[in-house]
Amino acid sequence: MAVAVAAAWLLLLWAAACVQRERDFYDFKAVNIRGKLVSLEKYRGSVSLVVNVASECGFTEQHYRALQQLQKDLGPHHFNVLAFPCNQFGQQEPDSNREIESFARRTYNVSFPMFSKVAVIGTGAHPAFKYLTETSGKEPTWNFWKYLVAPDGKVVMIKG
Repeated sequence: MAVAVAAAWLLLLWAAACVQRERDFYDFKAVNIRGKLVSLEKYRGSVSLVVNVASECGFTEQHYRALQQLQKDLGPHHFNVLAFPCNQFGQQEPDSNREIESFARRTYNVSFPMFSKVAVIGTGAHPAFKYLTETSGKEPTWNFWKYLVAPDGKVVMIKG
């Protein structure tokens, strides 16, 4: 009898080990604007607004100011703007990461995390953006496309 119980427990433990947690946004890694690899896991437990940004877009000023205000107001309450520069829409982010960071910090005093320039659409899209697109069913069509990601890493809202 004891052997049967032990075997049943082992079978349950094996089955539990085989079940994998569904992948989410926070499972990915990205290179920050200064070149350091960052696990997005560090943002798990917070709400994240993931945005593809561009410095030379006609919407740059209004969006950067609004994003910084959101970070300032909501940052202390487990909220983060995560900015990913992208040059895919109108070639409006042509500069280097260093120049992008300098522009954003100097012009808009941004305090939110910024990441290295990435592709957000197509076959070369960053894996995190592939995940956002696949799970939401919505692909960015221009600069400042926003995905609201819940503390558990699931996409809860999209704003183009």
